[in-house]
Amino acid sequence: MARASLALILASALAACAATTAAPVSTAPPTAGQANPALWPAARSPAAITDPATERMIDTLIARMPVEQKVGQLIQADIGSITPADLAAYPLGSILAGGNSGPYGNERADAASWARLVGEFREASRKSGSGIPILFGVDAVHGHSNLPGATIFPHNVGLGAANDVALIERIGAAAAAEIAGSGIEWTFAPTLAAPQDVRWGRTYEGFSADPVQIAAYGRAMTLGLQGPLRSGQPLAADKVAATAKHFLADGGTQDGRDQGDARIAEAELIARHAPGYVTSIDAGALTVMASFSSWNGVKHHGNASLLTGVLKQRMGFEGLVVGDWNGHGQVPGCSATDCPASINAGVDLLMAPDSWKGLYDSTLKAAKDGRITAARLDDAVRRILRVKAKLGLMGPAPVRRGDLAQVGAPAHLALAREAVAKSLVLLKNNGGVLPLKPGVKVLITGPGADSMAMQAGGWTVTWQGTDTTAADFPNGQTIGRALADAVRAGGGQATLAPQGTGADKPDVAVVVLGEAPYAEFEGDLPNLAFTADSETASRIAQLKSQGTKVVVVFLSGRPRFTGALMNQADAFVAAWLPGTQGNGLADVLVARKDGRAARDFTGRLPFAWPDDARSPVAAPLFQAGYGLTYAKAAELGAVNADPRMALQPDSAASTFLLRGKAPAPWHFAMDGAITARPVDLGAQEDARQFSWTGASVLGIEGAPTSLAPALASNRDLLLDWRIDRAAGPVALTLGGGRIDLSALIAAAPQGRAVTTRIPLRCFAAAGAKLDSVGAPFRLEAPAGFVATLRSVTVIDGTGGACPPAR
Repeated sequence: MARASLALILASALAACAATTAAPVSTAPPTAGQANPALWPAARSPAAITDPATERMIDTLIARMPVEQKVGQLIQADIGSITPADLAAYPLGSILAGGNSGPYGNERADAASWARLVGEFREASRKSGSGIPILFGVDAVHGHSNLPGATIFPHNVGLGAANDVALIERIGAAAAAEIAGSGIEWTFAPTLAAPQDVRWGRTYEGFSADPVQIAAYGRAMTLGLQGPLRSGQPLAADKVAATAKHFLADGGTQDGRDQGDARIAEAELIARHAPGYVTSIDAGALTVMASFSSWNGVKHHGNASLLTGVLKQRMGFEGLVVGDWNGHGQVPGCSATDCPASINAGVDLLMAPDSWKGLYDSTLKAAKDGRITAARLDDAVRRILRVKAKLGLMGPAPVRRGDLAQVGAPAHLALAREAVAKSLVLLKNNGGVLPLKPGVKVLITGPGADSMAMQAGGWTVTWQGTDTTAADFPNGQTIGRALADAVRAGGGQATLAPQGTGADKPDVAVVVLGEAPYAEFEGDLPNLAFTADSETASRIAQLKSQGTKVVVVFLSGRPRFTGALMNQADAFVAAWLPGTQGNGLADVLVARKDGRAARDFTGRLPFAWPDDARSPVAAPLFQAGYGLTYAKAAELGAVNADPRMALQPDSAASTFLLRGKAPAPWHFAMDGAITARPVDLGAQEDARQFSWTGASVLGIEGAPTSLAPALASNRDLLLDWRIDRAAGPVALTLGGGRIDLSALIAAAPQGRAVTTRIPLRCFAAAGAKLDSVGAPFRLEAPAGFVATLRSVTVIDGTGGACPPAR
């Protein structure tokens, strides 16, 4: 599809939206968080999503299924908490592999292992209950990203910069072939978010802030993954079910907070956040995923007006609606193991990775006592079976997936290389330092120069992507190695020294730096400021002082405020999170022997680039759509380097534990008598469970900071945690002041999340030296004690009483 047609993709949908918005539909205003479906654009799943013979087959199955088997179809478990043998007693309808789950406990399992595991679950499901095969889903969000050796494409933000609809459909087809090649038939993609505040940690999963482009991409990716639906025919063996997600406005939450609240009018919800779903549904998307987030205070997992009234009725969606990771547990009155309200609102398949057993039992009870009606239960089962049938899982001759040769196929790697090249955005090129000329002497340095983790980002092998290595992708190239090879091929000299400056003075230094890997809420930011680490900043200053030209290759999942860095650089390239094919950068940044690069820059900003650290971006340095080329050069003068706000990037002085992790500059200090594992307390892996196998101390330590101002302000230490097993006396020390928590723990309900407040004055009274605190948290407990911690922070005080000192 030509770029010129982007604006045409949404013409009918936007016109319908405008027309219905103008029409008087109701004299009474809707309740906050409740949609008026008549205002929304219409859509329709293609008739070919099913056919009369399939519906008759589903009728027959539903008629003979007992309620136990029907309920089982509505529950999805993660491979980390279920085995094929469990399906004999619990006839679940679906299995997923979450971001940190791998076959047989191996996150780095090969494609054959994935196919074998899927086959084992499939065979077990056919032997249990009504013999309906399971549906297997995976987060393959930029290629088959759980699988080492697969083709890893740029994250969506980079694909948005490429601004190429035809490329997106080709990528969808290649990704589908690799996913299906490992025996899997369902991916939780594409993300159709329209991020409005790039502080959001999932910004890089969005293609753009522009709903027109999102709509075009949503259609293209859906068709690439699934192919066009054909009546009476299942998807081809190299195609997989798409998931339009996350419905709705996950990119529109206040302050860019993950799983937050989109406090916006319905007209904005429709205009900015709905268009991608219209085109994806029209293209035949078989599944839609509900968002963790809320709209005007109402959780989407419980919003019937959106899931049923808008999505299923007004938008004519005939596939299945799947929940997100225990997202149903966030609906008021629900828990991860009990939530008929979410099913009644319109979620057909509840994602219950580790809560599936309790959820099955409670849902069965709700179906039997009428809290979930027979009609609603049958509708959810019908939608699930419809998708299974369209995937070719049903019947005597199921579609066979598992062509292992598709994983990392040469044609797919070449496509990823092309995508990388098209995603790059040139923001500065003073003096024409790029492309790197033949014969030039080049230093390639910086923390991202030889880091597959930084260039691939989150959702790569593991959920957060922090431990991805080049060894995981032997068919890929780090940026530094790709650039070095290309420079040498052009007759130049190249030194790859991520931590150094090389022995000789280079003509040009390429400094690769940017964001460390993250996923979801781990990537949420308080502001947009980016500051290079001290070593890299000193290296850049040294290079500039000796007259070396500096090219900055900036790796990030979103635009960041980089004014000082932009001024230091002679050239600045926004490379986003390009994935594994570093050669794509070399194709654009390095000239061949004829003096020309293989490709010019064609990428354009999918989001505005900020002129300061504030967000949302009001007065950008570069508007969305900006990007230089070699053919049309321009010089950039000095830009603003003032963040124009007080920067407290991570509240390090008062946040000691966040989502189960110790943020910089803090770190854990514990011995082998304490074990730790990530768990879900309220969201996916948002906490860490610590188990004492012997008497020991769980500590958090770091560079000393002063809590004297917090003491003067009468602030409290807040523990957001859960006592899983009490055992003997427990004490907490902050800055040397020791408090006995035994009575508090004895009174706390075990197995339930609680908050514990302790005024800082209590620690001071116990002898704490709060003007220089290097150990803000030391939890001393005996063998057998088990606690799950989500956060430890200093907050405004309430004047509470002190526990006894020890």
